[in-house]
Amino acid sequence: MVVDDQAVVRAGFAAIVDAEPDLTVVGEAGDGATAVELATREAPDLVLMDIRMPGMDGLTATRFITALRPGPRVLVLTTFDLDAYVYEALRAGASGFLLKDAQPEELLSALRVVASGEGILAPAVTRRLIDTFAQGAPPPPAVTGALGQLTPREREVLLHIAAGLANAEIADALGVTTGTVKTHVNALLTKLGLRDRVQATILAYETGLIRPGGTPVPPVH
Repeated sequence: MVVDDQAVVRAGFAAIVDAEPDLTVVGEAGDGATAVELATREAPDLVLMDIRMPGMDGLTATRFITALRPGPRVLVLTTFDLDAYVYEALRAGASGFLLKDAQPEELLSALRVVASGEGILAPAVTRRLIDTFAQGAPPPPAVTGALGQLTPREREVLLHIAAGLANAEIADALGVTTGTVKTHVNALLTKLGLRDRVQATILAYETGLIRPGGTPVPPVH
């Protein structure tokens, strides 16, 4: 489902998606309230969500939509000046965000990644997003009890996830197979009660496991 208050933009995204043999647009909405209604009725697998819209905005709509069962996954569209909104969108349950000026192939790739169950963060704005959050945040608290459940290797994998590495890159860094990395990722997500890598990245920064700039915090013994 494509959600954007600009009809031309919405039609453009829908045309790009519908041109793909494995993707189909089941609905379009120009505001958050309509998006929630359509998502409830059509049960899409994925929602491409704008943030700033009249009436109910994309943040509120994302909270309602991700709360549906089964809940569609939400990929948020943003521009550089909306970093703070994007952070809140991720907190609301979005599976990632993408720049509005992304190339068609980047959009399609992001949609497929999110639809497959992964999260995606646009590399060009990830650092800005985290730094913006950190500037207004209190000093990082000690590592929580949930993080204390992780094994040293799971903690290490979490640090690499927060640094933006894909499974294959983590495997190279640790000298293990991609399958082993997937096992560690699934285990740490389960232990922490998280849905995907995006939530894991947020948790790593919120708890102080890693500081803005990518500096790991020494483990608490």
